[in-house]
Amino acid sequence: MTTGLWYVLGFAFAGFTFVFLTIGASWLISHRSRGDRHKGLPYESGIDTYGDTWGRFGLSFYIYALLFVAFDIEVVFIYLWALVFGDVLLGGFISMVIFVGILLLGLGYAWRKGVLTWK
Repeated sequence: MTTGLWYVLGFAFAGFTFVFLTIGASWLISHRSRGDRHKGLPYESGIDTYGDTWGRFGLSFYIYALLFVAFDIEVVFIYLWALVFGDVLLGGFISMVIFVGILLLGLGYAWRKGVLTWK
């Protein structure tokens, strides 16, 4: 019964040890020269920036990125479902139809609201 607890404690110890050893090693091997005048620039290549470095991106970039992530995850779920299609029978097929239907409803709603038009 306590074997599972030892596994959890061992993995927690390994995780904390890995984090703190990584931070300590990076602190030891990093250079500590704070006198470089290019250190505080946005790009450490030594080239001065021109224009406003705090430019804003349009909201449509973020919307497309979120839609890409959502449909990318959908492809992963459908691929895994297709691998075990023979084992899931009718219940698995119906649940996948419902899953894809909900995603298509969301896509239709976004399309109707004009989110997918590029401005």
